[in-house]
Amino acid sequence: MENAQKIQKVESSNEQNSKGRFGGLKIFNIPLPLFALLAAIVIGASLLEVIPVNIVGALGLTFVLGATFGEIGDRIPIWKEYVGGGAILAFLGSAYLVYSGIMPEQSINAVTEFMKETNFLTLFIAVLITGSVLSVERKLLLKALVGYIPTIVIGIAGAMLFGVVAGLLTGISPANVLTMYVLPIMGGGTGAGALPMSEIYSSVTGNDPSQFLSFAFPILTIANIVAIVIAALLNKLGEKRPSLTGNGELVRNKDFDAKQKKVEVKLTTRDISAGFILSISIYLLGVLMSKAILPTVFGVQIHTFAYMVLFVSLFNALNIIPEELKQGAKKLQSFFSGEFLWVIMIGVGVAYTDLGEIIAAINATNVIIASFIVIGAVVGTAISGYFIGFYPIESSITAGLCMANRGGSGDLAVLGAAKRMDLISWAQISSRLGGGIMLVIASIVFGVLY
Repeated sequence: MENAQKIQKVESSNEQNSKGRFGGLKIFNIPLPLFALLAAIVIGASLLEVIPVNIVGALGLTFVLGATFGEIGDRIPIWKEYVGGGAILAFLGSAYLVYSGIMPEQSINAVTEFMKETNFLTLFIAVLITGSVLSVERKLLLKALVGYIPTIVIGIAGAMLFGVVAGLLTGISPANVLTMYVLPIMGGGTGAGALPMSEIYSSVTGNDPSQFLSFAFPILTIANIVAIVIAALLNKLGEKRPSLTGNGELVRNKDFDAKQKKVEVKLTTRDISAGFILSISIYLLGVLMSKAILPTVFGVQIHTFAYMVLFVSLFNALNIIPEELKQGAKKLQSFFSGEFLWVIMIGVGVAYTDLGEIIAAINATNVIIASFIVIGAVVGTAISGYFIGFYPIESSITAGLCMANRGGSGDLAVLGAAKRMDLISWAQISSRLGGGIMLVIASIVFGVLY
């Protein structure tokens, strides 16, 4: 509830700041005439192809495009309520600029290098994981970890069941639905899911991995879009039925004393900087574990972010992080999720999204089956999450939709549409650990059906 109040305050503040002292609009809290001048400078550099292919050029372009698409998307009545608002318009709008050829090649290279080579996306996720996990009360965190993996597994079962039903309705065999639709959609994304899954497919069938990937990528992309739309609808459902949502909190804490004493900490800029150092250090601990010390467990590769979630959870549970450092990490997370979300959505749209691939794969059969699979994951995780002790909406967003999207970039799009960016740590458990579970399931399914 506290997070919901904060969001409402931020939204109210943004609405108040949208009007300048001259009676005009503000874009990203910048008076419109001044923003137009800044945008003209950046876009001019882009169109003349002199924009630097580095972090400075990329940030300039992503901020201008993100603020433009974001402010527009947050003001379109139906779009902002049911599709995801500014974050999703930034994501799809930037993807269209690339697809249509409007964005010059040098600008595409600048943003792509920023996202993939400079890897700002990794920094963004690392900061969000650290701050969000450390902000969860220790007892609630332990309670959630115990029930979360079973919720994911039941969500996978729901996706399989609904997928098979959709296959029967559209004339696709259950075996084909399970192997070519459910596995890639629920696999935790592209890099950690579809790619290693294609190697499993190849080793079992003897076929080229590209036969699996050429079909899996478009299907996964369709499911990602469906997941984003459903996330926005779930946010709307939470507004209509408040009892179904924790407004960004996963665990229902009726049996927990929510009135525990909270230590009031007066934060300094040094505390926030220390939170930044903490986030980076824990990320590097995850790298150390995933690349050198324990890269696999029972043959399943463990992702760096999965280790991050585990270690931050452990540090929180053992209470070894000082309160001012926790608060500093949380403040840093709030800054990143609030001020860089539109930037990230532009980056994801440019560097990670092929709009042509999505358009080519859109047909009635693929859309119906992909939609049924995503809905099955949502239904399974909502019901099982409720009985385990989670809020149904938060459970279905994290354990359901974040299993059925395109991994890390998909998580951000889904959480942006759902307006629940604080759930990033649970989303990463789904994409990483859940994706590992799906690789084990894939090896069994391929072995049985081929």
